[in-house]
Amino acid sequence: MEKTYNPQVVEGPIYKMWEEGGYFTPKIDKSKQAFSILLPPPNANADLHVGHAMYVVEDIMIRYHRMKGDPTLWLPGADHAGFETQYVYEKHLAKQDKSRFDFDRETLYRDIWNFVAENRGKMENQLRRLGFSLDWSRNVFTLDPNVITTVYASFKQLFDEGLVYRDKRLVNYCTKDGTGFSDLEVLYVERNDPLYYIKYGPFTIATARPETKFRDTALAVNPKDPRYKKYIGQTLKIMGLLGPITMTVIPDPHVDPKFGTGIMKVTPAHDPHDFELGRQFNLAVSPIIDFRGKMDFSWFLSRKDIDPKYRTRAESYHGKKVAIVRPLMVEDLKADGLLIKVNEAYTHRIGTCWKCGTVIEPLPLEQWYVKVQPLAKKTTDAINKKQVTFVPKRFEKTAKQWLTNFHDWNISRQNVWGIRIPAWRCDTCLAWTVTSGETPSSCKSCSSTKLTQDTDTFDTWFSSGQWPFATLQSKSDFDYFYPTSVMETGYDILPWWICRMLMLGIHLTNDVPFKTVYLHGLVRDSKGQKMSKSKGNVINPLAMVDQYGADALRMALVFGTGAGSDQSLSEDKIRGMRNFANKLWNIGRFIEMSPQSSVLSPQSIQLYDEAMHKQLKNPNDKRIISEVNMLTSGVTKDIERYRFSDAAQKIYDFSWHTLADLHLEKNKDRFKEGDPQALAVLRHVFLTILKLLHPFMPFLTEEIWGKLPRKHSTPLIISSWPGLSSPT
Repeated sequence: MEKTYNPQVVEGPIYKMWEEGGYFTPKIDKSKQAFSILLPPPNANADLHVGHAMYVVEDIMIRYHRMKGDPTLWLPGADHAGFETQYVYEKHLAKQDKSRFDFDRETLYRDIWNFVAENRGKMENQLRRLGFSLDWSRNVFTLDPNVITTVYASFKQLFDEGLVYRDKRLVNYCTKDGTGFSDLEVLYVERNDPLYYIKYGPFTIATARPETKFRDTALAVNPKDPRYKKYIGQTLKIMGLLGPITMTVIPDPHVDPKFGTGIMKVTPAHDPHDFELGRQFNLAVSPIIDFRGKMDFSWFLSRKDIDPKYRTRAESYHGKKVAIVRPLMVEDLKADGLLIKVNEAYTHRIGTCWKCGTVIEPLPLEQWYVKVQPLAKKTTDAINKKQVTFVPKRFEKTAKQWLTNFHDWNISRQNVWGIRIPAWRCDTCLAWTVTSGETPSSCKSCSSTKLTQDTDTFDTWFSSGQWPFATLQSKSDFDYFYPTSVMETGYDILPWWICRMLMLGIHLTNDVPFKTVYLHGLVRDSKGQKMSKSKGNVINPLAMVDQYGADALRMALVFGTGAGSDQSLSEDKIRGMRNFANKLWNIGRFIEMSPQSSVLSPQSIQLYDEAMHKQLKNPNDKRIISEVNMLTSGVTKDIERYRFSDAAQKIYDFSWHTLADLHLEKNKDRFKEGDPQALAVLRHVFLTILKLLHPFMPFLTEEIWGKLPRKHSTPLIISSWPGLSSPT
C-alpha cells in the first residue's frame, strides 16, 4: 500500500472495475425477495448540486442488500423537467440576446433536446464519481419513447374513466414565464402593499388590487352583517373610472365583516374565490389583464360614442403593465373624488411563481384537470392499511393531510419542452378526441377530419408521477421488482411527487408503487442557513470530491443526521471524514506491513477461522472479537431500521477508538513480534469493519480490501455481509 491514500487516483479505476464487472446489474431469482430502488431522476438541465449527493442514502441500502445476497436493483434515470428546463434554457438564450419567441416550436424543442443531452452525459458521469452503484443498463429518460407511451396510455385511461376532464377555470398563471401552474407550485410570500378605500355607490370598499375594478361584476356582503343585509339582491348604479356601471349585491358567508368595510368587490376573472361566486350567481368572467400581464381595454375602446374623457383614460391604461397602470389609476380616482383613503401598512400574502418570483396572476384558461379526490382516497386507504410506511413516521400524517386538502390537479402547461398532450380539438364541432398517442383520423363526435392537436404539454409531475411503473418496462422487471422496496427523497417534495406517485400508481397498477418512503432533510450550511449562490454558501459536491474524495463527502452527509432532519454541512466536516479515511488507510498499511505479511506469502498467512475462534486464549483477542460481533449486530439493525447515521457513528467510534486507540495500543508488542493469532484476529476485525463500512465509503474500503490477505478473492462489493464471528 502507498504511504498515503489518494482518492483521485483510486476512485476512477475502482468504479470502472465495478461497472465492467456487471456488479450493478441484478439477476432475477424468483426464489429470492428482490430489493429495488428507483433513483429520483435529477433534472437533466444542470450539474448535480449537494442535494443530489444525498442519493448516498440509497446507495447505502443498495450496497447492503447486495452484500446480503438479495437481487438488488437501483435504476437510474433523468427527468426532462418540462418548465424548469425550458426556464434554464431561456436564461441561456437571454445571454445571446434571444428568447423562445425567436424560434418555431420544432426548432426550440430540438435545441433544448441537444442542450439536455449534453447535460445528461455530464450528470451521469457525476453520479459515477460519487460512487453510486446504479444499474446503467436500465438507464431511463422521461422522454424515452416507452415512457411517453406509458404516459399517453395513463392519460387516456383516466380520461375514459372520467377522472381527467377539460374545463375553463382560473389558473395560477406566470405572465413572465408564460405558463400556468398547479396550486402546489405557487409560492406564497408576505408583502406590504397599499390598501385602497374606494367609493362604490353608497359603499366604500377596501382593495389591494384597484386595477381589477374594471371587471368587477358584483358586490358581496356577509348575509349576517346587519349593515348591508337590506342591500342583498339590489342592483345599484355605481360611478367608475370609465363612467357609470350597474352592480348587484350578493350574499357570501365567507366575507369577513371585520376586514376593511365588510363589503367586497367580486372579480370572477382574477380571483379564485370570486370565480366560484361567479359560477354560483352566473356572473360574467371577463379579464382586464392579459396573459402578458398587461391591461387590456380593447373591449371598451371598441365601443362607439364613448365620452372622450373616458376614451383618453382607457387609452392611457391600455397595453401597459399593472405596475405602471396602478399609480395612474390612483391619481384618476383622486381626481374623480372616488379615493377615500389609503392604508400604506397593509400586510398580506400573495402568490408568486416558484421559479422566477413573478406575482402569479389568476387568469381564466381552458386546461386539463385530474379529479384528485377519488385517487387521494385510495391512497389514504393504502396508508391506513400500512401498505406503504413512512420514515420518519411523522410524515405519514403530513401525507394524509395533503391528500385530504388536494384540489383537482391542473396538468396542462404552456411549454414547448415536454410531452405534448395527446388530445385533438375538432375545428367543426369543438369536441375533444383523446388518444393513446396516435393521431386520430376523424372527430369522434361529428366525424370531421379537421382536427388540431392541443399545443400544451403535460405537467412534469404528471409524467414523473408514473416513474415507478413507467421505468420497469419489461414484464419480467415489472413482475419482479414492482412494487419497489423504498422511495427515498427530500421531505420538501412529499406533496409534489410522493403523493402523486402514490395516487397514480395505486389507481393505474392496483398496487402501491413502493413499500417504504424514506424522507431526508435539506442540506444547509454550517450555520443552518439554506444554501444559495447569492449568499455564497453553496458547497459544490464535485469540488469536494476533487479535493477530499467521494467517500469523505458521502460519510459527511450521513454522519450525525437522522431521517427527516435538516443537516449542516461544512468543508470542515468533510475534511474530518477525509482524516477518518486516512486513519483507516494507516490501519490497513499497518496490517499489510506486519512481520507476518512481510515474510510470508499471502497463501501461507494464517487466517482467522472457526478453528482459531474455538482456540482463542488471549483475553484481548476474545474481547475485540466480542466487540466486533456487537458492532456487526448493531450496524445491521441500524441499517434495517433506516438509522444510517447511527450505523455510521458506531463504525467510526469502533474503528478510531476501540480498534486504533485501544486494541492496537494494548497489543502492539504482540503485533511487533508477529504473533499469528493476534495478527489473524486483527485482520479479521479490520476486514469486518471494511464490510460494514463499504456501503458508506465504498472506494476506500474496496481499495484496502484488495490489498489485504483474506480467505476469498471476491471484490468487496459482492462479498457477503458479515455474520457474527464469520471468517473473512
